[in-house]
Amino acid sequence: MASPTGSDRLLRGAVRHTAGTTAALLLCSVAGAACSLAVPALAGETLDLLLRHRPGAETWLLWTGILLAAEVLLETCSVLLTQIANSRATAWIRLRALGGLLGTAPHRAAPHTGGDVAARLCVNATDSGTAPAALATSVSAVLVPIGALVALALIHLWTAAVFVAGLPLLLLLLRAFATQSSDSVGHYQRAQGAVAARLAEALGGARTIAAADTARHEEERVLAPLPEMTKHGTRMWLVHGRAVARSGVLLPLLTTAVVAVAGIALAAGEVSVGGLLAASRYAALAAGIGGIAAPLGTLVRARSAGRRTAELADLAPMPHGSAVLPADAPGELRLRGVRVRRGGVPLLTGVTLSIAGGSTVAVVGRSGAGKSTLAAVAGRLTDPDAGSVLLDGVDLRELSLAELRGATAYAFARPFFDGGATPTIGAALAAGTGPARGPAGPAGVRDAAAAACADTFVRLLPLGYDTPVDDAPLSGGEAQRLGLARAFMSRGRLMILDDATSSLDTATERQVEAALATPSRACTRLIVAHRVSTAARADQVVWMEGGRVRRYGPHSLLWEEPEYRAVFTAEAGPADAPRRSTEADAARRSAGTHATRPATAADTSRPATGADATRPATGAGATRPATEAVATRPATGADATRPPTGASATRPATEADATRPATGADATRPATGADAPPEIVGSGAPASAVPGTGAGE
Repeated sequence: MASPTGSDRLLRGAVRHTAGTTAALLLCSVAGAACSLAVPALAGETLDLLLRHRPGAETWLLWTGILLAAEVLLETCSVLLTQIANSRATAWIRLRALGGLLGTAPHRAAPHTGGDVAARLCVNATDSGTAPAALATSVSAVLVPIGALVALALIHLWTAAVFVAGLPLLLLLLRAFATQSSDSVGHYQRAQGAVAARLAEALGGARTIAAADTARHEEERVLAPLPEMTKHGTRMWLVHGRAVARSGVLLPLLTTAVVAVAGIALAAGEVSVGGLLAASRYAALAAGIGGIAAPLGTLVRARSAGRRTAELADLAPMPHGSAVLPADAPGELRLRGVRVRRGGVPLLTGVTLSIAGGSTVAVVGRSGAGKSTLAAVAGRLTDPDAGSVLLDGVDLRELSLAELRGATAYAFARPFFDGGATPTIGAALAAGTGPARGPAGPAGVRDAAAAACADTFVRLLPLGYDTPVDDAPLSGGEAQRLGLARAFMSRGRLMILDDATSSLDTATERQVEAALATPSRACTRLIVAHRVSTAARADQVVWMEGGRVRRYGPHSLLWEEPEYRAVFTAEAGPADAPRRSTEADAARRSAGTHATRPATAADTSRPATGADATRPATGAGATRPATEAVATRPATGADATRPPTGASATRPATEADATRPATGADATRPATGADAPPEIVGSGAPASAVPGTGAGE
């Protein structure tokens, strides 16, 4: 929890931000209080002049009417200024809280769930924003009773003494009200935030809840804090009710006592009739000290809400320097001894890497290996606890925010588009250029969308690129393609794809990688990958395990290790099962573990032996239909009795066929054009230079 000091600092800032409006409100409140204090004296003097038939009563009566009208006008102005001050203070507090939330590292903001943040930014910020106006009105609420008490002393000393005798009871009443209200309000606001957080979670998983038929369970979970809210809400009303009831008894008694003393003084000739009238009115105004309970209660709620809002505003920001990157540098990324711990758990330990500018590097590993943490550190979404990250020789912490975000681009598995800031799809993609460069034109947006394979489905939307983001029915893969298109707009020197192609089919993924490899989008690419094909087409692979870099090298070399191959088996889900063997074969083929030499003449002419002819094909070759290459080679052994049928005899070799190593009987067929080149994948040449590896096709 944020300390009260943080809350007070936030509220003081809101007062300073609304200083002009608050000062005008204070002036109106004080002027209104002065009018309220002057009216009883003028009315009493007018009554005395009328009763004594002395001249000048009309003038005093006119001034009384003017002051009454001024009081009404000033009260109206006070109400208007109160609303203006509240809105401005609330907006400022929300911006401060939102700035703190967005300006800090993601791991510091992570404990605050979406629903809890919404409650703090909406309900709590609104309550906090009432503090400046409540403070100004509290001044007038105190001035009126004090002025009335002074006026009573001037009319007759004993009238003031009687009122002062009952004042300690009234002050004790106000103190109890403030103390008990503060405790109840704090508990109520925390329970309110818990309900909001759980409701947001339930809305986010609405489809899962409906599919599992757990709506009743979720309803009970969301409303679980409701009894606590009811308890403290009821207590708030009881505290308020008791304060009103007690003041409702105490204040009339004090007023009656003051009027009674003034009446005795009138009978003794010490006070005039007008003085009695003024004394009764001043007694009512002095009793209005109980009216300070309203602004006091507002200040109590504002301070309690300010604690919750200040938790967001006081989140530690990520500092930025003023350095700029070298103009013609290639985008070389270096990590030196990077260590990251969260909640006492090491996520990265001693990571040291050097990634050449313009290369494509895949980051692989089992779940929890630290892949996403490495991606976050590489683009400075978060800072390491130790070590440094350098881009073209400049520490990322020394870069200005504009320079950092202009040089890096991110795409995520679940991209987010703000329909408020960027209302249309075209505007959402154009914003990818960053604030320093400004939005791109329509041609650039369409080019980036086409590179991400998103242009086709965007054009099919009702309004095309002018379709509102909130109204676009996007699937997971379509949203990912839009996220990639937005990243393509950046033109930065470092692009980080954190599982940003997980929902794309293999063909679309290959097209996206081909677009990345074009000279117009030359940059360093760091790709968190789960597919074997993605790792196989990368220049280098970072193999993460337990927050450490276990190996860093070409995929062809890493594939020789069984534990590396097991990473992809573990990461593949049920949906990947049909293509698992194909992708594994593709990687094995690129690794060159089987067909590392071209087929010789002896190999191509050697007839199938008995073992070859009789043993069944294994692996992917067991279920693979005959490809073009298979159909044209001389049928030997078991193949001699199987004529090619249907599409199998005539269809061209597929991606899986071209990259699958020859196994079993297939090992004797000559290597085709698709088979030979993958030997050099991972040898240091860029993937785009290797035919058949995907990035350059």
